[in-house]
Amino acid sequence: MPEEQDQKKITETLEKIKHRLLVFSGKGGVGKSTVAANLALAFAKKGMKVGLLDVDIHGPNLAKMLGMEDRRLEVSGEGIQPVAVNDNLSLISMSFLLQDPNLPVIWRGPMKMKAIQQFLSDVMWGELDWLIIDSPPGTGDEPLSVAQLIPATGAVVVTTPQEVALLDSRRAVAFARKLNLTLMGIIENMSGMSCPHCGESIDLFKKGGGQAAAAELGIPFLGGIPITPEIVILGDAGKSFLDSHPDSEASQAFLEIVEKILKTIEA
Repeated sequence: MPEEQDQKKITETLEKIKHRLLVFSGKGGVGKSTVAANLALAFAKKGMKVGLLDVDIHGPNLAKMLGMEDRRLEVSGEGIQPVAVNDNLSLISMSFLLQDPNLPVIWRGPMKMKAIQQFLSDVMWGELDWLIIDSPPGTGDEPLSVAQLIPATGAVVVTTPQEVALLDSRRAVAFARKLNLTLMGIIENMSGMSCPHCGESIDLFKKGGGQAAAAELGIPFLGGIPITPEIVILGDAGKSFLDSHPDSEASQAFLEIVEKILKTIEA
């Protein structure tokens, strides 16, 4: 299909999506995909129609986290049907195209960008309130291409409290500003934890660095997500942490972050 027709279909798709939120990080290993998955679930929990697009081509983990790893995409003459996670949330991931999940995706840049382009031009997302985009980590060619291909309403940067992660998050903020992305704010993941025995707070990776970085850079601090073993356990099992532990500190943190994002959009 000519590139012009592809772009027309992408434009038609984007016109049906009210808001597009890019979730990215300056480095890997900060729990970006976990944050993206739970933000999508939190938006859906509020009754909104949400699409979750996993464009981390080399590390597509969202299908497993959401219990959809055995599903395959349905294709018709009209296009590709995203996988329904629940009544309000649908998912597209590179993992749905892999015959063996253990084999690496060894693709050059143009092939990866073509796949991402098809996720927009050929997928029947329908009318969405939010499209949450789990972007590849870093600030190099791949996230740059993704940011340019998918015009985002806003972006959030995921970091952890320790200084090495914060250095990368500052670079991620600078990267977003160069691309004229609207920065919704910083989320500090792995932000302390409660001792399962005594209930006291333990700062395994320090705490408050994300908030300090947000203040330094003049952008909102959206909140901190505490280390919660159940998030890992349920993610590995493909179950929703927000549904299983709705009153937990971490669940409340995700819901509060969504509220802050919604208020930013409404302002």
